[in-house]
Parts: sequence; structure tokens; C-alpha cells
Amino acid sequence: MSGTSFLWLEITGKCQLECVHCYAESGPAGSHGVMTRADWLRVLDEAAELDVGMVQFIGGEPTLHPDLSELVEYASSRGLAVEVFSNLVHVPPRFWEVFALPGVRLACSYYSDDPGQHAAITKRPSLERTRANIAEAVRRAIPLRVGVVDLADEQRSQQAVAELESLGVSEVGSDRLRQVGRGLRDEQASTDQLCGNCASGVLAITPTGEVWPCVFARWLPVGNVRTGPLGDILTGPELARVRGQLSAHFEPVEMPCVPRMCDPQCGPNCGPACSPQGTRHPCGPRGGCRQNYQHAVAPVSAEHSRR
Repeated sequence: MSGTSFLWLEITGKCQLECVHCYAESGPAGSHGVMTRADWLRVLDEAAELDVGMVQFIGGEPTLHPDLSELVEYASSRGLAVEVFSNLVHVPPRFWEVFALPGVRLACSYYSDDPGQHAAITKRPSLERTRANIAEAVRRAIPLRVGVVDLADEQRSQQAVAELESLGVSEVGSDRLRQVGRGLRDEQASTDQLCGNCASGVLAITPTGEVWPCVFARWLPVGNVRTGPLGDILTGPELARVRGQLSAHFEPVEMPCVPRMCDPQCGPNCGPACSPQGTRHPCGPRGGCRQNYQHAVAPVSAEHSRR
């Protein structure tokens, strides 16, 4: 009904880490914003009624939000596939049961097999704990995908990929630095940093209730779920205007559907996770083409293996 199949739900700006490339500029000083538990539950109701297939809880670090467990359980009960994008630095024991629910998946970012190099990126000693929780997710057979964001020539990103595979992670992808938020280097946050599919079946909702075409397109608000229903935003003039603006910027490219073109899929944490439009690859919310995504989430209300 809505034409939207995937929602990023950025429920908090709070995070234990301060990654040098964080698109959201999140960290320990961040907040959960003004969206209340009731606001998020209403958004999930509206998403289910609008036939949205999947939601991803992100931040910041979503496990720091006091209502994450309830929100994940409620989304699952409404037939939505769920992905939780966590740094996996600390997983309170109660969350393992939540992550193991049918239709729930996990994701995280990873940077190097070297603890010092990993810590230089996250600004905290983080590798050992993240690696241990990745291994625990694999042990529990919780569906997990991990994205390696390559930030520098000397980064041990290929070794990180090999380490993840040795841990038993079956979905490992990679991406370059996206210059948004703390990722700014020699470019500016602009449509040039986007993949070209923002607002095309995907939208992001923030801790303030603001709605964006994508978590990277933070300068293009199209509405606010605290002041109007999600359905009205999806059919409203602002979203139509932004879609037109993005369409004009990106040259349409007709390509056959090729699975896993876009890794580590459009589901970022501190690191972006979707190949830029310049690669001429279609990008769906879970990687590959959107047709594959629709097929993948079709049986979600009965059983979905993960986010």
C-alpha cells in the first residue's frame, strides 16, 4: 500500500563508542530524543498497517534504549521482520532471548583484527568484546551479518573479513568511508554520498520523530511522525518533492537483478553500508536488488530467520 518496504528506526543517539566516521555523530553524550515509547509503538502499528516488510533498530547503540526489548517484541508480533544493528560491545543477557525471536536478526560493524587499530576507529577498547559477542550470536544460531568499513589504506580490513569468516559469520560485506557526520574528510555531506535509492522503498525515522529519505540524508527532512501519521508523510508533498530532487540528481540505470550487489546492505550503524550510485548497482534494504528483498521478507509473519 505504501510502496515502502524498509524503515530505519534510529531510536537513540547514545552510544558507548565514538567512531571516527559515525554518520550520526553519536556517543556517550547522546540522548534518546523526544520520541516516547508510545510514539515508537504507534510508528510500528502504522508500519504494519502500511505493509512495511522490515524495520531496523539503530542508533547510536539501540541496546542502550530502555524500551528496545519491548519494541522488538512488539514489531515481531505485528508481523514485521526486525534487524537490530548493534556495536555488540555489550549485550545484556536478557537481549539474547530477544535476538533469538523468530523474524529477528542482528548486524554490526567490524574494522580490523588488530585491537589497537579497531580501538583507534571506535575510540574505545572494543574488539575483544565485539568479537566475543559475534561468536556468541553464531553459537546461538542467531542470524547475523557484519559489515567491514574500510577507512584507510593500512587498515587490516581484509584480515577482519577473514577473521569473521573463521568465526562462522556467513554474511560479511564491505564498504568505503561515507562522508557524512564525523565521516567528513575532504568532501561534504551531499547527495554525492548517497546510493541513489533513498526514499525509494526506504525511509528513516529519528529520535526527534523527523523522517528522512535515508539515515545518510539528514539534510532532507520530509515530515515528522510526532505531528502527523506516517501514511500522510508517505503520500505528502515533501516526500514527493525530495524524491523528484533525488531522481533528477541520479541518472536512472536499468540493470538486471544481481543478488548481493550492495554490501554490507543498507543497514548502517556507525559505518555506512550501501554501495554508492557511482557503482551503477541497484541497492535494496538487505543488499542485492529490491526484488530479492521482497521475496525474502514475504514469509516473515510465519518465520523469518533474522534481520
